[in-house]
Amino acid sequence: MDNLFEKIIDKYKNLDGVEAIAKGGSSTANTSDNISDIDIYIFTTKSIELGAREGIIKEVSSKYEAGGEYFGSGDEYFVDDLGIQFDVMFWDKNWFCSVFENVWEKHYPSNGYTTCFLYTLKNFEIMFDKTGWLAQLQKRLKTPYPQELKANILKRNTMLMKDKPFASYYQQIEKALIRNDIISVNHRTAAFLASYFDVIFAVNELLHPGEKRLIQFAKDNCKILPLNFEQNLQKLLASNSHILPILDDMVEKLKAIL
Repeated sequence: MDNLFEKIIDKYKNLDGVEAIAKGGSSTANTSDNISDIDIYIFTTKSIELGAREGIIKEVSSKYEAGGEYFGSGDEYFVDDLGIQFDVMFWDKNWFCSVFENVWEKHYPSNGYTTCFLYTLKNFEIMFDKTGWLAQLQKRLKTPYPQELKANILKRNTMLMKDKPFASYYQQIEKALIRNDIISVNHRTAAFLASYFDVIFAVNELLHPGEKRLIQFAKDNCKILPLNFEQNLQKLLASNSHILPILDDMVEKLKAIL
């Protein structure tokens, strides 16, 4: 794998406007499994033409989607000879710097997921770094968890969960239940959980790992957890064992009316 992977990286780093390249995701954070893909982050100083991106992909893949803007600028493709999916994300260098500074140095909290991008940065395996900029940014992260950031995350997200005088997630869920609005219940419960986990990771002074395997990550890494942590989550979310057949049926029935 290493030889072909390096050849792909070499193609990207020769594109005009590429400042740094890093391998990230579960493969570098020791949380990957046999269905995990490989995340490649390409930091740029200008937009990379779609044609140049497709040229690299077509050399190694017969199944791909290039130019996706669903979750930011990126390409997804299956590397035929490796049997692995690559997710390639193109991030503006200046934007990523501002994300880092706003959270780690200015201590701005978010509505959940406050330190996710910093967790990604911490776990980067840098493959190319033209000026050493990305390595320097990683180094700036190697400081104690800012206490002001911790306090701001706790204040904002506990307020959003239930303490806010008006329109907390709890109040919104309560009203949705009265109206029997199950879509709103689901949407606001997801927002509630985003803030819930943001608070848990901040209390433990840990960077937020993102959306996947949060219960297991918390159990493995958090010294402080709420009483009945896993049991309450299981009761809240119930069983997902039948969700895929239901989703399949919903999509098919939706397509039938198009």
